Amino acid sequence: MRHFLALSVILFAGIGTAGAQELRPLCPDRPGLGTPACSVDRGHIVTELGSVDWSLEQDGTERIDSWTLGNVLLRYGVTDDLEVQAGWTALGSVRTLDRVTGSIAHSSGTGDIMLALRRNLSHPDGSGFSAAVMPYATLPAGGAAIGAGDWAAGLIVPVSYSLNDTFGIALTPEIDAAVDEDRRGRHFAYGSVIGLSAALTKSISSALEIEAVRDEDPSGSSTEELAGLSFAWQPQNDLQFDAGAVAGLNKASPDVELYVGIARRF
Repeated sequence: MRHFLALSVILFAGIGTAGAQELRPLCPDRPGLGTPACSVDRGHIVTELGSVDWSLEQDGTERIDSWTLGNVLLRYGVTDDLEVQAGWTALGSVRTLDRVTGSIAHSSGTGDIMLALRRNLSHPDGSGFSAAVMPYATLPAGGAAIGAGDWAAGLIVPVSYSLNDTFGIALTPEIDAAVDEDRRGRHFAYGSVIGLSAALTKSISSALEIEAVRDEDPSGSSTEELAGLSFAWQPQNDLQFDAGAVAGLNKASPDVELYVGIARRF
């Protein structure tokens, strides 16, 4: 884990950049709920860091505050339309307040490892009609605080279409073998994100998204419904800063989530 984090720090410091070439527009995975269909340029790396992420879940009996710091995603372009990904969360913390007794419980730890391939099928720069397939797997390397406790896998099929130079629409259907709530075994989950993106200026963009995910956990099925609004600023061709907010639309969803992050290409 220390080597993984050290690599991301080195990349952000600007060491080991690939040779100069004509590059496509920077197209990070973050921010937002969905997944883009674009892929990283051949021989280049995009490093994405979720600096701080906070979410809140509460009801009449308890309040749960969850924090993650250092949510790292490394993406490497193997060919013009194929990339590999590796992701890991350096630290997660969960604070649970029992409203009945007033007791507070804390837990913290690292996250699981995510590995993925993204094969673009049309317009790897994300322009026009762009589509991709992205199988992924997570390995149970994290602790009990934010780790799932077992391996999981799934398939994401991101699709996007540029309506004009300003607006675009995107769809991200997904099917998963998700880990059971008791942390042993897997069950079926599926859902999708639909979003509308807008270029506000030459360097600032935004996205409004809706997500619905059906989870068939053996302990009880549920449908999570979320709405997200995010903004991204690209002051340079290879650098992006972002921020976003997510709101839960039903009782099965977290109440609110706020996050900020950065992405850089080398």
